Amino acid sequence: MILTITMNPSIDISYPLDQFKLDTVNRVKAVRKTAGGKGLNVTRILKQFDADVIASGLIGGFLGEEIKKDLDQNNIAHDFLPISGETRNCIAVLHEGQQTEILESGPIITKQEAEAFLEHFTKLAAQVDIISFSGSLPEGLPVDFYSQLLQACPAKPVILDCSGAALAAVLKGTVKPKLIKPNTEELAQLLGQTVSPDVEELKAALSAPMFADIEWIVVSMGSAGAFAKHLDKFYRVTIPKIDVVNPVGSGDATVAGLTAAIAAGLSDEAVLKQGNVLGMLNAQEATTGQVQLANYQRLFDQIKVKEV
Repeated sequence: MILTITMNPSIDISYPLDQFKLDTVNRVKAVRKTAGGKGLNVTRILKQFDADVIASGLIGGFLGEEIKKDLDQNNIAHDFLPISGETRNCIAVLHEGQQTEILESGPIITKQEAEAFLEHFTKLAAQVDIISFSGSLPEGLPVDFYSQLLQACPAKPVILDCSGAALAAVLKGTVKPKLIKPNTEELAQLLGQTVSPDVEELKAALSAPMFADIEWIVVSMGSAGAFAKHLDKFYRVTIPKIDVVNPVGSGDATVAGLTAAIAAGLSDEAVLKQGNVLGMLNAQEATTGQVQLANYQRLFDQIKVKEV
């Protein structure tokens, strides 16, 4: 079983408009509301991929109950820890080929709630085979909270998709995730230097001491595909050109594919292909966290993985 963790989930609201007018009324006809947050995007993709998955994290208030209803309607198992604060809204206004986002910061987590979740998580982690952590940490949690979760399940493989100070704290910790998935911008931020798509430069970057003991590093490169390191091997992943409808959540779909492939013990090539193909399938759909698996094999066969 796969456990997904979303520490700062949301209700994702999409407002499509032909034109976004400031300082006046904008009326929206086709509103889309879904249970969101990076970890729940991962969860939905895994469910569509027919994986055995359970979602957890922190939820609170009326919006937290709405998230549980959404997951129930989609037959997704969940075991969240309730908190006193209110789960957040995240609004995306789609207008004139652009996307303007209004993101609430979310609830402030108390020390008691953080301790309760550590206990809750430890029990859940003991029952699963692999774990996926995704997204930002809500206010109130210490920056090393993901490290604390890793220490609570040292024997379990963990797929980690976060950035900034939370990722830096994990890299300094004693228990490391099995896989991290930075994009080139996040990689540059970690290293404190620009990172070009040059193969030798990428190999040197992923060999930096801060990444020691991390088995898999998969660097997302958008339409240029990906670059990966698994143990002492490096791979360049080239993807075909596709018509992108909505790229939001494609990174999360990639995480879902990587997680399911590693859980199944697939080859390096299959792991990288499966992750990238699910990200591409998500980008071809208007709804975040949705894929058309009928197109899976066609795209899978077009992805090239080359050891470099």
